[in-house]
Amino acid sequence: MNDSNRTDPSDNPDFDPDRPSAQQTRAQTAPENVANRNALGSEPGWERATLEKLAFAALNEQKATRRWKTFVRLSWLAFFVFLVWFAMHRSTATSVSAPHTAVVEIKGEIADGADASAEFVNAALRAAFEDEGAKAVVLLINSPGGSPVQAGMMNDEIVRLKAKHKKPVYAVVGETCASAAYYVAVSADRIFVDKASIVGSIGVLMDGFGFTGLMDKLGVERRLMTAGENKGFLDPFSPQTDKQRVYAQAMLDQIHQQFITVVKAGRGKRLKEAPEMFSGLFWTGQQAIELGLADQLGSLDYVAREIVKTDEIIDYTRRENVAERLAKKFGAAIGDGAIRTLKTVPAIR
Repeated sequence: MNDSNRTDPSDNPDFDPDRPSAQQTRAQTAPENVANRNALGSEPGWERATLEKLAFAALNEQKATRRWKTFVRLSWLAFFVFLVWFAMHRSTATSVSAPHTAVVEIKGEIADGADASAEFVNAALRAAFEDEGAKAVVLLINSPGGSPVQAGMMNDEIVRLKAKHKKPVYAVVGETCASAAYYVAVSADRIFVDKASIVGSIGVLMDGFGFTGLMDKLGVERRLMTAGENKGFLDPFSPQTDKQRVYAQAMLDQIHQQFITVVKAGRGKRLKEAPEMFSGLFWTGQQAIELGLADQLGSLDYVAREIVKTDEIIDYTRRENVAERLAKKFGAAIGDGAIRTLKTVPAIR
């Protein structure tokens, strides 16, 4: 390299011959940094202090998590306590002193635990009859039927309340009033229908399935042990004997005769009995009037306005509120659903 290309540091006006160069500075400070790190690392107990800090941090985090879980659980407990209190203190209906037509709706399947159960309907009926402002009680029915036991309890309660409070009862049929629903309707003083309503189906059935033939084809053996020769009666995986079939038919015939007796007692001389009337057939509203199963055409508004002579209509129907639905969803409904799933005995309708 040519010396003429070199730059003389003394030519730089900022040059200070007493100031060390950058390389010298790094060389001097490097040992000092190493010494400082060694001094820190050699401080007695630093590992223990660090571990203690980590342990205390983890412990505080666990405490915070436990406090949060406790808060959430207490919140849910308070919520469910409120649901139970609200459900228990909810009044079924509000007493109304002004003259009005009381309505109790029977909608959907008639069954224990359903909206159209004897528990709910009878409670609503009692509230309606006991209200002094109710001039008459209307059963607003739209149901294909269901349990004859639930229907029988409703029918008996209506007959009892009519005799006690001396108030008329009218049944107004919507789309359908069949089977157990008609069992309830005949307790009314008069039955009003639409000309296209479905009415009747005075009969009883018990349904189920038998899988014995399929099990034989698949080579599946049913191992059912019972104490009592008829304890496995109606088991879908066991063959049904002629004796059991006769017994079941006799039971259905007895319930059917109870149904017929209730219909005749409720309708009386208005019935124009025909061979098919109690065979399980159903008819239109117009045909039901001709057979004496119903009285005349009419809607709820018509009955309130023309029969009861008051346009004011008060609904006494007992329905589950939001609180009860939530309580059932998170509580007893789970176990009830499991029990229903395991049931194999056919229902009588």
